[in-house]
Amino acid sequence: MSKPRRRTGLYRTVLHEGLRGDLPGCLNQDLLLELLPVLRTLVGRTVRAVGKVALPKLASRTGATA
Repeated sequence: MSKPRRRTGLYRTVLHEGLRGDLPGCLNQDLLLELLPVLRTLVGRTVRAVGKVALPKLASRTGATA
C-alpha cells in the first residue's frame, strides 16, 4: 500500500479487529513502529496494551506509557 492514509487505516483496522495472535503475522513491525505516533491517537488503551504484549519490540520502543 503506497498511500499513507490507507496504510494507517488498514493497520488501525487490524489492531481493532484482529486477534492478538494475528498481529505479528499481519503487521510489519517496522512499519507499525513508523505509524505508531498516529496510531496511538486512533486506538484505545486496551488495543495499545495488547499490541505491546504481541509485539515486544513495540513495548520497548514506547516505554510503559499507554
